[in-house]
Amino acid sequence: MVSTLITVITAIVAFWVLVYAAFGRREEVKEEGVAVDLFIIMWRTKRILSFIDRLAARGRKFWKVYGDVGVALGFIGMSFVFYALFKTAIATIQTHGKQAGVQLVIPGLTIPLWYGLVGLAVVMIVHELSHGVVARANNLPLKSVGLVLLAVIPGAFVEPDEEELERASLKKRLRVYGAGSLANITTALIAVIILNLAIAPLLQPSGVLVSGVLEDGPAYGVLQEGDVIIAMDGQQIKDMEQFITFMNGTKPGQVITLTVLRKGEEINLQLKLGAHPDNPEKGYIGVYPAQNVVSKVGAEWLVLPLFFTFYWVYVLNIGIGLMNLFPLVPLDGGRMLDDVVKAYLPENIAKPVRYFTIGVALSLLVLNLFPAIRNLAG
Repeated sequence: MVSTLITVITAIVAFWVLVYAAFGRREEVKEEGVAVDLFIIMWRTKRILSFIDRLAARGRKFWKVYGDVGVALGFIGMSFVFYALFKTAIATIQTHGKQAGVQLVIPGLTIPLWYGLVGLAVVMIVHELSHGVVARANNLPLKSVGLVLLAVIPGAFVEPDEEELERASLKKRLRVYGAGSLANITTALIAVIILNLAIAPLLQPSGVLVSGVLEDGPAYGVLQEGDVIIAMDGQQIKDMEQFITFMNGTKPGQVITLTVLRKGEEINLQLKLGAHPDNPEKGYIGVYPAQNVVSKVGAEWLVLPLFFTFYWVYVLNIGIGLMNLFPLVPLDGGRMLDDVVKAYLPENIAKPVRYFTIGVALSLLVLNLFPAIRNLAG
């Protein structure tokens, strides 16, 4: 993992050296075109603004109600995310950093490359489009839309007229802020409905996929990422329930025979089990298991990619959509809370409240990110 991380960092640095060599560093803000800053590339255009205007004009009342729903969801989601990160931060402290609270989203490293890129593209498009449409439905002007690359993190943006946004009523501003995460959560719900009603019926379980092997686990050097366990000691394993039931009946030191599909070839492997970290009396393999599936109707070249595409669209939209409501500026949740505090509290009270909120939010974020970064670094 360490060598992989070094390779990735080297590739990122090389990419940015080439970018600076090709474009130079252009810090000036441009209404259209490409601007390059320190580890930031921004591309702005006005071409999509007319489309956003038409979309907003066709259902202005609907988009205002939609924005109100986004405000309600925003504060509910904000409370949920804060509570969830608080719980995992406590667990991180209690386990001395062994339990990760959040997962870094890096296509090709922590999530699948192509499915991850497609999922992130959907996240960005629906999020920013929702911001823009709700802004225009509330008669707030937009300067441009565009794409951004921050180091290795791709993004999209809708750029409102900040002066007009500041002068707008609190209700209008909250509608704009809450619209993005509402779009992500709505998209996640649509994706999971499609998965359950249209794609899942076409699939059937077919063994347990080894999605990762722990370097200090018993399976290290025996199993490989991508292996599919189809039998254990001659007992057929089709799904995760059968896998868990079998493992619950094992003991540390027990030698089991695994029947595995590896690159289409069926092989038998002998594995001596270790002691489970949470229950020393149970056997332990030391892998990250996942359900493997195959198509009932054939055409796996189409059915399986569709399944995984919608799965990652669901996972990334629900995860990023909720995380964006975390009460920390510049996230939408942070801007919502910040505007409410400034609107309803005197300045001498609002300022310390805002600083306190930022301090607590940053502390929770660091505590939740630390295990994920440590795991990534190996």
